[in-house]
Amino acid sequence: MEILPLNAIVYNKDKVKLDDVIAPPYDVIDEKYQDELYQRSDYNIIRLILTKGNNRYIDAKNYFNSWLDEKILIKLDKPAIFYIIQKYKNEKGKLIERKGFIARNKIEDFSSKKILPHEYTMGGPKEDRYKLISETKAFFSQIFMVYEDNTQTIENKILPKYLKKEPYFDVVDDLGIENIVYLIDDSEDIKVFQDVLSNKTLLIADGHHRYETSMKYAFEHKDNAYAQYVMSYFTNASDENLIIYPTHRIIEKDFEPDFILNKVKKYYDIEIINNKEEFLEKIEKENQKQITTGLILRNDKNYYVLKLKPGVKETIECAKALQELDLEVLHEVILKRELGFDDKDLMSQNGIKYEKKENLAFNSVTTGNASACFIMAYPKMKDIINISSNNLRMPQKSTYFYPKLLSGIVINPLC
Repeated sequence: MEILPLNAIVYNKDKVKLDDVIAPPYDVIDEKYQDELYQRSDYNIIRLILTKGNNRYIDAKNYFNSWLDEKILIKLDKPAIFYIIQKYKNEKGKLIERKGFIARNKIEDFSSKKILPHEYTMGGPKEDRYKLISETKAFFSQIFMVYEDNTQTIENKILPKYLKKEPYFDVVDDLGIENIVYLIDDSEDIKVFQDVLSNKTLLIADGHHRYETSMKYAFEHKDNAYAQYVMSYFTNASDENLIIYPTHRIIEKDFEPDFILNKVKKYYDIEIINNKEEFLEKIEKENQKQITTGLILRNDKNYYVLKLKPGVKETIECAKALQELDLEVLHEVILKRELGFDDKDLMSQNGIKYEKKENLAFNSVTTGNASACFIMAYPKMKDIINISSNNLRMPQKSTYFYPKLLSGIVINPLC
């Protein structure tokens, strides 16, 4: 994969406080949080990535241009790569330090198999991002890419040198995640990044809509060299700090608990657990050996560990690689075959909700707002790579790569 450093536009640290101007990606910001970010600073990146009003895209362009004129945003003198270490503690208190870097990669059609998607996309978000790019002529957020390098060349050869230096900036976001950023503009160091990625295939972990938007823009602006590259964040699948979190399935449609349990028994062997922590540990342990999912039911204090019965996955009419995926099995044999959801329901979350946060998934049932919740095991990177390599897609909202990448670290201009 061909990568290049960024002709980066960044916030002028002499004029703004970075804590005040960064934001999460646009697609995780609700209206209340949008208002909060608007109030935080007149120069918060929210005014570019998720502008208010009826003329959103034109307003974003006007903000962008005026901030450049005012030197709130400035262009760096040299092309650079931005190396990021994100530090946070997981639910068990373990410190996680996910490492990666931001650069530009050549936009490739999926048919080249140099870049692999793993989830389906929807038209609305793509149209929204396309209009924003077309007006502003810039990328404000990164595509999240995963590559595999067992030798960890960048981590071992480049990173130690920069850890001895002062970071370009060090900022803690609203979720308590520390984002330590190092600016790398040395040409020899940049070449190491390029050499490592030169023969790699990239997997899109997050940002499928943005990547497909960049493909469309590149195709329609073939004579614009800048438009043939997209700003991406790259992280190594061989790093144990790259953790993929599950997205749980909440059944909001009204079913009696016994009805759901009887449907499930047709396909899964059931083990009853009385302790929540033991329940969660059991799901992960069993899922290493066979497809295993958790189930909690309204007005039921039991926790159910569901282990798929032999021969069930073979009844699903899909590719073999997908038959090995717990979420595909759940969607096909329980949600669609037994509970009556169709593809449109699943795509639009009609009667079903997808929830990343484990505590909210449990609360949805304990408060009585939902009939049931299927607690999913942590996705395996090998399954994602296997499915993507076979030119297949996982069900929507299959994976959750946490933490999200901040908007406002760097902007990639297209001219």
